[in-house]
Amino acid sequence: MERLSQFVLARLADDERRFDAGELPHLDEAERHGRIRIMYTSDGEGLLVAADPVEVPEERVPVPFPDKVAFLRAEASVMKDPDVLKLVASVYAAHPDYPGDD
Repeated sequence: MERLSQFVLARLADDERRFDAGELPHLDEAERHGRIRIMYTSDGEGLLVAADPVEVPEERVPVPFPDKVAFLRAEASVMKDPDVLKLVASVYAAHPDYPGDD
């Protein structure tokens, strides 16, 4: 699981560089295509990750990219939930260091 966690952390850092350069982060691109969804919890106090769009478009409240990255960084470095890590890693499956089913 450590390898997967490190892979996700490295890809999030890459996405932050893309964001800072004015480019679309891979994470946001995956959300646009419905492969992953990062959304606010029902009480609005936290964030959740889902494998597909679970809200109707009219109900979606966009999560700012820096908030998504901070949340996912905590998931990858502290919580290390294998399902969340695998889902986030799948966004970057085309990367040559993708760990696959590790």
